[in-house]
Amino acid sequence: MRHSSNHSNNRLFMLTGLSIALIIAVFVSPFASKNPDGLDRVAQDLAFESKASEDPLAHKLPFFSIFEEYAMRGVPESVATPLAGLVGTIVTFGLTYGLGKLSTRKAP
Repeated sequence: MRHSSNHSNNRLFMLTGLSIALIIAVFVSPFASKNPDGLDRVAQDLAFESKASEDPLAHKLPFFSIFEEYAMRGVPESVATPLAGLVGTIVTFGLTYGLGKLSTRKAP
């Protein structure tokens, strides 16, 4: 009986966290700064952005044909970033949930 209650609490906690992450990804991401971030900004400040590879490894990954920067290709700009956030959050959650399930499987 106690195990079932703990399982329900864990599931509620997980779904609440996923819901908050999805809300942020979909509704807050469109307000993100359009300024360069992280390495892009440092590359500009230190004037080495021209040394970037013309054919970076990231362009060879399967998702490059779907995503461009923080948006989805072929989708209107007003929807592209929230949609990319939604898909990215769900894929990340699915992968981590699956890996978690695999790593905590009980031996027969």
